[in-house]
Amino acid sequence: MALNARLDHRKPLVFDTHELGRRPGALQRLTREIDAPKDLGIAGVIGVPEGAPMKLDLRLESVMEGVLVTGTARAQAEGECVRCLEPLELELAADFQEMFSYPDADDRGRPKAEPADDAEEDEDRLFIEDGLFDLEPVLRDAVVLALPMQPVCQDDCPGLCSQCGARLADDPAHHHDAVDIRWAALQGLAGSLEDGEKDEISGEAPRPARANEKQEK
Repeated sequence: MALNARLDHRKPLVFDTHELGRRPGALQRLTREIDAPKDLGIAGVIGVPEGAPMKLDLRLESVMEGVLVTGTARAQAEGECVRCLEPLELELAADFQEMFSYPDADDRGRPKAEPADDAEEDEDRLFIEDGLFDLEPVLRDAVVLALPMQPVCQDDCPGLCSQCGARLADDPAHHHDAVDIRWAALQGLAGSLEDGEKDEISGEAPRPARANEKQEK
């Protein structure tokens, strides 16, 4: 990850490591409550609403090459059941651990003699800048991994009726009489025979027969 021009210490997900210092083994525990940033979750599926309260419990540990950050983010996520399409809520607890490296140290924590040309390696690394680090990219990855890809309102949600779209959980006895297409033609024939019987009962000849009588007259 390339270094940003400058991190703003006033942002809720930017943390200061000056108090921790560069003493290997030093520890610092932090708790911070923030408003969730925009687009935190799986777009169109489930996520933490923008501005929703989120609690962060962090453990910062100073090591030779940087600061190891371990923590948990807790919030309430909202989404839609993939089976019945009803709104749902769930308690989210996303764990994460990430190393934020000193830009002037190599992988073993030693000062770099010269600026390295390994730009590709730096793209995958997160850095401490002027004693500050930005937790937002780590938080986003952790939340996505902690959320279900196919959220359901309950594990045994029966979903919707495939014929009429009714929510089956509201009416467990809901069903439709199944008609075998192989018998559909016979049902049509039975209907026409019933019409003929009604004509006989009323004293009238079947419709085709009445038409023939008119032609003969």
